[in-house]
Amino acid sequence: MKIFKKKSELIDFLSKQKEEGKSIGFVPTMGALHEGHLSLVRRAKKKNDISVVSIFVNPTQFDNKEDLLKYPKTFDKDVKLLESVNCDVLFFPSVEEIYEENIVSESFDFDGLEHQMEGKFRDGHFDGVGTIVKTLFEIVMPDKAYFGKKDFQQLQIIKKLVKKYDLPVKIKGCDIYREKDGLAMSSRNARLTEEHRNIAPFIYKTLKKVKKKFGIKDANELTEWVKKQFKKEALLELEYFTIADEKTLETVTTFEPKKKYRAFIAVFAGDIRLIDNIKLK
Repeated sequence: MKIFKKKSELIDFLSKQKEEGKSIGFVPTMGALHEGHLSLVRRAKKKNDISVVSIFVNPTQFDNKEDLLKYPKTFDKDVKLLESVNCDVLFFPSVEEIYEENIVSESFDFDGLEHQMEGKFRDGHFDGVGTIVKTLFEIVMPDKAYFGKKDFQQLQIIKKLVKKYDLPVKIKGCDIYREKDGLAMSSRNARLTEEHRNIAPFIYKTLKKVKKKFGIKDANELTEWVKKQFKKEALLELEYFTIADEKTLETVTTFEPKKKYRAFIAVFAGDIRLIDNIKLK
């Protein structure tokens, strides 16, 4: 696996690969890799000639500076994991390499997608996401880029980014990778206390029950039911639960037969914030 820290060197290397007609599959990450990330890399390798992974903890998408400081950094372990799945290229730039001397995000209009759910609770988050993803796409020049559906709102926003800026990359959403007990894999899981880790699967169990009740109860009833479930769990604090249109991400109260819906949730387990979602039929 080749490791690049300078964007000019990576651009030079990948430009030569493109000239040879090779396709590039890209997986952007913030490191602290787990099996969910590796599943994306495997897919990138299977569908493309060259697999590229970036590890960059992006400061402009953190509204909580303490969260940024505490974000797990496990570079040596990450390298071994990437080598275990035969990743071809790792891009590991510094903050200065990406932002130079101006660590600020651009402003984006994602047609309202950025104001739903996470956007209501994380000020400026999606401007930071848009800034780093657009920058990385311009450096890596991928044919396809792979993102997990755990961050479904982010996935929809990146699709909107590509469309609005006419970027020549296909965005591939990949299924949520879960632990055996159902907890969605996340780099933040490593920071959970044993007590919180044991109760955290309750989040997905609740979502599965919502899926069973969907169509029997309306959206307001389901939302109230979820709130009551979390009031019974002292170790978990519900930040939000909503049922939204997959396309617009707007919260809905009534369901239309031909539209696609998804239930979204954010929960605090101590000071660790966990998100998850589930497709509803």
